[in-house]
Amino acid sequence: MALQTIPPRIRWAVDIMDVQPTDHVLEIGCGPGYGAEMICERLDTGKLFAIDRSESGVDRTKRRCARFVESGRLTVRQIDLATLRVPVKRLHKVFAFNVNLFWVRDCADEIALLHERVLPGGAVYLFFDANRPELVPNIVRKSSAALQGGGFRVSVVNQVAPPVVGIIGRR
Repeated sequence: MALQTIPPRIRWAVDIMDVQPTDHVLEIGCGPGYGAEMICERLDTGKLFAIDRSESGVDRTKRRCARFVESGRLTVRQIDLATLRVPVKRLHKVFAFNVNLFWVRDCADEIALLHERVLPGGAVYLFFDANRPELVPNIVRKSSAALQGGGFRVSVVNQVAPPVVGIIGRR
């Protein structure tokens, strides 16, 4: 079975993060494993810890990225961010694509957890498909407010085609 190509929107988002070979990265909502594959390809001594609430997301990421799991560069777990009590202590970057948690409900506890784990100079990168332009202002406002409320400095980036918005919280 051939692996699906990585969508351009995911390529753009991972490029924005500028993953370094020694980075320790958390991916929230790894889904089909596109982001995990791209991030792991850029790591050398760094590591990616990918989580998803969905068993199928975890399975798909493990299958797609088996070589990175085997090399020890990638760990994948079925867990919710709110209950993340695993040994991910010091992170350089956090990556999430289309994780609605950050704009559909109060996520102060999750943001506090990220702020505690992201190293000074590190960042949280939240990306969302922007193919429904009427939702974008609300997504940006709520996600930005959540990050700012947790002590992050926020900036916003956009890609026109395919439409993606990124909210970056720097520690």
